[in-house]
Amino acid sequence: MGPPSSSGFYVSRTVALVVAALAAALLLALTVLASLYGHCERVSPSEQRGRKVQDAASPPPHSQEATPDPRNAQEPAVTTTWKDWRPPGPWDQQRLPSWLVPLHYDLELWPRLRPGQLLARCLNFTGRVNITVRCAVATARVLLHSLFLDLDAAEVHGPLNFATANATVGRVPVDSVWFVLDTEYAVLELGEALQPGGLYELQLCFSGPVLPDTREGLFLNVYTDQGERRALIASHMEPTFARNVFPCFDEPALKATFNITIIHHPLYVALSNTPQLGQSEKVDTDGNQWTVTTFHTTPPMPTYLVALAICDFDYVNRTERGKEIRIWARKDAIANGNADFALNITGPIFSFLEDLFNISYPLPKTDIIALPVFDERAMENWGLLVFDESLLLLQPSDELTEKKTVISYTVSHEIGHQWFGNLVTMNWWNNIWLNEGFASYFEFGVTNYFNPKLPGNEIFYSNFLYGVFREDHALVSRAVSLKVENFTETSEIMNLFDLFTYHKGASMARMLSSFLNERLFISALKSYLEAFSYSNAEQDDLWRHFQMAIDDQSEILLPASVKSIMDSWTYQSGFPVITLNVSTGIMKQEPFYLEKNENQTLLTHNSTWIVPILWMKNGITQSLVWLDKSKKVFPEMQLSDSDNDWVILNLNMSGYYRVNYDKLGWMKLSQQLQRDPKAIPVMHRLQLLDDAFSLSKNNYIEIETALDLTKYLAEEDEIIVWHEVLVNLVTRDHVSDVNNYDLYPLLKKYLLKRLSSVWNIYSTIIRENMAALRENYLALISLEKLFGAACWLGLEDCLQLSRQLFREWMSHPENEIPYLIKNVIQCYGIALGSDEEWDFLLNFYMNTTNEDERIHLTYALSCSKDPWILNRFLEYAITTAPSTFNETNVIETVAASEVGRYIAKDFLVNNWQAVSTRYGAHSLVTLVYIIGRSISTDEQMTE
Repeated sequence: MGPPSSSGFYVSRTVALVVAALAAALLLALTVLASLYGHCERVSPSEQRGRKVQDAASPPPHSQEATPDPRNAQEPAVTTTWKDWRPPGPWDQQRLPSWLVPLHYDLELWPRLRPGQLLARCLNFTGRVNITVRCAVATARVLLHSLFLDLDAAEVHGPLNFATANATVGRVPVDSVWFVLDTEYAVLELGEALQPGGLYELQLCFSGPVLPDTREGLFLNVYTDQGERRALIASHMEPTFARNVFPCFDEPALKATFNITIIHHPLYVALSNTPQLGQSEKVDTDGNQWTVTTFHTTPPMPTYLVALAICDFDYVNRTERGKEIRIWARKDAIANGNADFALNITGPIFSFLEDLFNISYPLPKTDIIALPVFDERAMENWGLLVFDESLLLLQPSDELTEKKTVISYTVSHEIGHQWFGNLVTMNWWNNIWLNEGFASYFEFGVTNYFNPKLPGNEIFYSNFLYGVFREDHALVSRAVSLKVENFTETSEIMNLFDLFTYHKGASMARMLSSFLNERLFISALKSYLEAFSYSNAEQDDLWRHFQMAIDDQSEILLPASVKSIMDSWTYQSGFPVITLNVSTGIMKQEPFYLEKNENQTLLTHNSTWIVPILWMKNGITQSLVWLDKSKKVFPEMQLSDSDNDWVILNLNMSGYYRVNYDKLGWMKLSQQLQRDPKAIPVMHRLQLLDDAFSLSKNNYIEIETALDLTKYLAEEDEIIVWHEVLVNLVTRDHVSDVNNYDLYPLLKKYLLKRLSSVWNIYSTIIRENMAALRENYLALISLEKLFGAACWLGLEDCLQLSRQLFREWMSHPENEIPYLIKNVIQCYGIALGSDEEWDFLLNFYMNTTNEDERIHLTYALSCSKDPWILNRFLEYAITTAPSTFNETNVIETVAASEVGRYIAKDFLVNNWQAVSTRYGAHSLVTLVYIIGRSISTDEQMTE
């Protein structure tokens, strides 16, 4: 039976016969086309989501004559519908109806991957799944998720009776099956209703593609190992890609257990969430031998955590508290010891979090696999964590980079998910920050525990706050937690994996920890994790357990409930600017706007935040106060006329807000910096500059107020503080905009006068002992900016050092330029050199296959100051084979350089048609924008 029509209509037998004949002809045509094109011609998931399907099959039948009789049909009729062609119903919603609750999946997958085969555009896989469900509401329909799968057979058995030998007492007829592409459902129309309380088993056979150009569902990696081209298959199901692999109830709250079976070639190993249970052999119809690997039953978990990999990787292993940990990677990488660092930190991180939460990791093993290409960075699947190898494997050349710390943070993040996300899962995606925010918060806590010398507050600012503060503001339509649950498209769910979920979410957890204390914070989280283990939770559940912890003690007093405080942050977009008048002690809050104007203050945000204010006065930490109104007086924050009297709000930037002061407050801070900058901690020197520059750019204070804070910089030797100054003063606009040329000499004189102290420290290290920076994370992430700015400002020692190091590299190419300053050295080596240096680097480019390296080399080649060299580079871009250069990238890069902007303009005018013909008219838009920055006359505009 097809889906019912909202308003019935009559079809005569004659019309019905004609329609049936047409439908049969269409079905025959589609069958022939399918046999010609096969699975490998289907559109990729991202392409198909982005367009309306025009060639779907007929809508589900509405008349009894068009519906096959389930008593005679061996298979249900299968059709596909689009929204315009079907009656309204639960299939129009993104959330499944509550008719059925999945309890267990028996899942078998058989991808047809063989070693050494010629890899086509895609491979196929087949599969079977038996899903045990409990019926909650009587229904004659089954809705479950399925996308890009062909459903080959569908049966429903039940009600089940596990007391009998065969565990079933009946079979429910499946009349028809139809697919809903826009909401990604398969609908089974049943011959009779399932009964509430009954257990049933859905038995489905299906097939689908393994695509090489996506990281959704089952995907292919083709790579080189031991000098050979090889391939592997891996999976990525989060957030909604399990439905690409097997029909399922693909929602995070619908947890179930899984028995997984993988059929694979005998030369490959199969991995999944749980340890291997057994193996057997299977021979296909062509006589090929396959291995059938079964795995132990998983704990209850959502579909997005189902994981598998089929590969011929090697591994290294160790045991932690009786549980095996294996790191899988390319054989070359394992042999070279590239996985050893990750292996050595993984076990202790698990043990630390087990002890912290007093909850043991529930699985008997952990596999971590390093994929040659995995665009999602890393994924926390229970028992089988998946990483891009760039975030897990440590090369010998990585010693002088931030790579080791980045690996520590990433591994800590994914292991943190074993509790936040896997053990306790958010009820729906609108609360995904409960997973990602807390995993992000603990990645810093864990890494700092094992590396106590790391400056945790400064790194949290650099890695999290810096980025999200530049994206967040009062008019952005994105809060951390969303009250709306019913998204209209699955792409909206994917869009939630952003800076706000990760970085702002982590900032919410950090702020909560700061106004409680660490002991109370962890105690509440323990209670929360214990209460919702193997289950699901919402934001209010978390607040309730924090409130319980608050109520059980008397030391910490809050101005409102935890829910009221935190909801004021998680349900509002943006953040406040807290302004303190140090003469009166009056503190007020207002929303932060980009480029604030008077009209905006009258718009939006009738609500206020409940703001925790941790602060210091004259270098001494003061008691926590709360700003729970739009304005409040704090007499203790008034300053005297003494030169030594100053105040700073937002200790360690633990609160998610910016701080402004009246003119006197800023002046006293500037004076203190000039008198004794070390009296103000590094974190707060960083904070003052960040807040002041941001507030000045967005019309809260004058730029002179921010610049006053930089007068002391000749005494500043902390590279992270200098990094903050340089990213604000040596910006892309200042570097590339012709209209700022009059500013350059002033900026050069001002900064060079103050830069020498910090430059002398780091130039000496570069010359004498770069290895000294190995454990200095802030220097590792800041040195390139310092070096590049010093050379751009014309510091002679910087230019001389660049020239020297480039020439030494030319003489001994086997001795690589230190990674931290490689891009700057290559650029200024070209800028200060001749065609000899340029030809050397071009030859290096031609012999390099690494795409990222080629992008950096393209930038360096465009740094030349010789117009004829740049013009030759542009000619190469449109005359050589397309595989030699990324043509548009070359032209864009040259156009963005100091001399190249003029060369590129003339080149584009003279070769407009050639560039357009070869690379498409759309490529000209970016070029015109870049070149337009150099236009300063009417004549140039006309041209």
